[in-house]
Amino acid sequence: MRAQQVFKNFIQPNSLLKEYPQMFNWIPENYGLPQGFAMTNFTELKGCGCKVPQTQLLKYLSNINSDIGSETPDVSVVPIQGTERHSIISTIDFFYPLVENPYAQGRIACCNVLSDLYAMGLTRVDNILMVLGVSTEMTDIEKQVSTNLMIKGFNDCAKEAGTSVTGGQSVQSPWPIIGGVGITGAASDEFIMPVGAQKGDYLVLTKPLGVQLAVNTFQWMTQVPEKWKAIEKHTNRQELSYALDQALISMSTLNLSASQLFKAHNIKASTDITGFGIKGHSDYLAKAQEKKLKFVIHTLPIISNLYKLENKARDFGFIRGTAAETSGGLLVAVKDPDAFLKDYKKIIGNDWGWVIGEIF
Repeated sequence: MRAQQVFKNFIQPNSLLKEYPQMFNWIPENYGLPQGFAMTNFTELKGCGCKVPQTQLLKYLSNINSDIGSETPDVSVVPIQGTERHSIISTIDFFYPLVENPYAQGRIACCNVLSDLYAMGLTRVDNILMVLGVSTEMTDIEKQVSTNLMIKGFNDCAKEAGTSVTGGQSVQSPWPIIGGVGITGAASDEFIMPVGAQKGDYLVLTKPLGVQLAVNTFQWMTQVPEKWKAIEKHTNRQELSYALDQALISMSTLNLSASQLFKAHNIKASTDITGFGIKGHSDYLAKAQEKKLKFVIHTLPIISNLYKLENKARDFGFIRGTAAETSGGLLVAVKDPDAFLKDYKKIIGNDWGWVIGEIF
């Protein structure tokens, strides 16, 4: 019954503007903040782009336990003592602002926290512990308003997901921080260990790529004149505003929309696409498989009007697959992609979902 209620609460991407208008068209003066106030003014690293580089992270982890992350690099699965088939499954994610709007930042952070659990086929999350950093660089009113909005955005998203924030930790920090720990208890038949891909499976991606390009180029247009000069002849305000809205919609959509299909389509391998980019996360997933397999990606769906900006003022690594994503889609190994995508598009309510590769 609880899972059915969660599905009922799910808001389709095309309905986000109606349900959460405060996420779009950020006007700080409406909240008593100074003109030009933006969360991105208080950080140099954005969203999941703040992750430690993958190669360096693996070196750090080897000093703790060489098996950490061998099957589920973003999630901890620990059997519950005294039971035969139940585990505690948890994940942690937090980052610095990547959008101007603190309410949107909170919602994106919550979607990102839950995404790792959805990538394991879970559709229920028992609770979340919030991680919060309040910027010491803001005035008192800026702290109060932006922090309240971030928390509200995070909490509203948690409610939509059918879970709740039950605690956490807060600190003072020069750069604002928002994220949390998602925790759930589950029986072995309620989730997958993402190691069962097979030769002949197809790789499906459930959201478009390009979030990092969208948020950075929009900020260049509004706040970084020297970088805007490098791209203004290739784009315009209308294109970048549209791209930002599409990025906001993508990052603010729960990956619950895909995870609820795992059982019906017998999904045995999946990951979400975030800070390590499509290549980094697909490499991780390929190495985690029980069988030796080759993942080949041939298509990179991207938000409209952004591809032409790659390498214009900065090399984002999009073509190499290393461009960071935040609250990206699920990469799913599926036997019958047409059937999976047909069901997915009914749930998501738009044209998202692409076959982007094959497994050999």
